[in-house]
Amino acid sequence: MNPPDFVFPDSLFHDSPSLYPLDAGYHAGMRNIILIGPMGAGKTTIGRLLANRLGWQFHDSDREIEKRTGASIPLIFDIEGEAGFRQREHDMLAELTAGSGIVLATGGGAVLRADNRELLRENGLVIYLYTTVERQFERTRHDTQRPLLQKGDRRATLQRLMDERDPLYRETAHQVLETGGQTPRVMADRILAASGLGGAAPDAPRSR
Repeated sequence: MNPPDFVFPDSLFHDSPSLYPLDAGYHAGMRNIILIGPMGAGKTTIGRLLANRLGWQFHDSDREIEKRTGASIPLIFDIEGEAGFRQREHDMLAELTAGSGIVLATGGGAVLRADNRELLRENGLVIYLYTTVERQFERTRHDTQRPLLQKGDRRATLQRLMDERDPLYRETAHQVLETGGQTPRVMADRILAASGLGGAAPDAPRSR
């Protein structure tokens, strides 16, 4: 069975100063929650908490690519280059968003392709988890699994990526959420409390 239709009420987007108003592209009945944003924003952690509370499936697009290929993201970059990885990413996003009742955490570069941006907006409520470059740097400073951060000045790379991608995240998102200094649990709880979805688990997600 499909999950029941639900509506994210206006209170979700106006009760907190860290939530920007919902844009006109949103419509009721979207049955996936899609998290976008830069590396280190907490997409996977918050996404898992949301899915657990809702009884929905959680997917991280990068991890799904790794499971499908049997190779790590850095290895895919080394063998196929970024263009090869981006095609795999697009194919995975299309597959995952064909279903319903999922919480999806996307890779930081998922918004680079226009067809991805359109795909995500059409298949779920897209939330941009915004965080500062300084917080990104602190959260990723010891990370060795992010190909784009393995060469050169890490902080400068993060700033360049933010400058390039922030407008694309905002173009794609129905909602911008500033993560600030809040814990992932608090962020997930705020979304669920306002949405009215926290107390009831939907039917099993539709198979993809």
